[in-house]
Amino acid sequence: MKYAKMNPGSDVLRTVGQGAARARRKGDAESGVAATLTRETDTLADRLPGVSETTAQAMREVAAEATSKNTARTYQTAARYWQAWHRESFDQAPLPFPVTEALVLQFVTDHLVRTTAAGLAMGLPPDVDRRLVAAGVKGKLGPLSLATVTQRVAVLSKTHRLAGGPNPYLQPAVQQLLIDFQKAYAERDVAPRKQAPLTREPLLALLATCDASLRGVRDRALLLFAFSSGGRRRSEVTGATMEKLTRLPEGDFVYELRKTKTNQTGAARPDAFKAIAGPAAAAMAAWLAASGITQGPIFRRVRKERHVGEPLTPSAVRDIVKKRAAMAGLEGEFSAHSLRSGFITEAGRQNAPLLETMAASGHKSVATVQGYYHSQAGTKALVANLLTDTPPVDGGAV
Repeated sequence: MKYAKMNPGSDVLRTVGQGAARARRKGDAESGVAATLTRETDTLADRLPGVSETTAQAMREVAAEATSKNTARTYQTAARYWQAWHRESFDQAPLPFPVTEALVLQFVTDHLVRTTAAGLAMGLPPDVDRRLVAAGVKGKLGPLSLATVTQRVAVLSKTHRLAGGPNPYLQPAVQQLLIDFQKAYAERDVAPRKQAPLTREPLLALLATCDASLRGVRDRALLLFAFSSGGRRRSEVTGATMEKLTRLPEGDFVYELRKTKTNQTGAARPDAFKAIAGPAAAAMAAWLAASGITQGPIFRRVRKERHVGEPLTPSAVRDIVKKRAAMAGLEGEFSAHSLRSGFITEAGRQNAPLLETMAASGHKSVATVQGYYHSQAGTKALVANLLTDTPPVDGGAV
């Protein structure tokens, strides 16, 4: 069953969607940035008197360069999904622009679960759901997560904001609907799915699977670098280069990490220097010696167990963590982010000072750090053992 048809508007989001499709065909994440932001940049330039084509082109180019590949992929995915959902739901393309408040309300109610007289249900018709999965824009049948829906509406909001048009996301009905769904999910005790943290014990289990082969030496160095330097994001791991790595006389390393998610401009900060010490330093030295890498990206593919190839991609870091977790026989879901959450959780378990933890991880918000503090650390906290004769020596709170 199709929904009632709607009249299409301008082609701004169609340009985004078509550009994303071109990027997908080319397999070029960078062109996805241009596809998503070029039209927005054009619109901004057009509104400024006296802007030459040369200047407008420069604006487009710097927007593409300044936008991370992860952001590009997020825009591509959101743009493809909005287009596909509109096409399958209304038998029309392109998505109208500006997108109406009513259309956003329907998108939200289509993809989130609510309690009805017949039980839990979402608004997306089963046939539309099946076609979206068959088209490859949706991973599986059923509702999207609350976080995914919120993120895709936010992408739409930014598109409207940069294009200077009315923003449906800011309408009271849309805001209230999202708040109501958040409360409803909380009432049903539906918590966001989190990957298991790789704290000390499970991390040691992963490291035990890393043998003396070139790939094993690399994976050991990668895991310890990501964890010990403050729980690095996977893009920060694959973006690590020899030019930012300094070996100290005593054998440890210092890595300079300028540009991060919380420091997009790469401003000089004292916490940019990350210590690579102890086992992590030994593993790094072993990898550099075995691989012969002296410049460029530190972590690279290993071909046929003997040859060092091109730099690893962020998804490869995820795959390494998952593979090693499976080899170690660990229960639970692990990903590259488990190294980051595991570092912060372990810091809490061992009563590491909050400021040191935040300096290493790069967090600026105490609330954000607390969000990573998993329940595994809770029973070790000093405040949970006030009536215990001998408080846990490794206890504490982040």
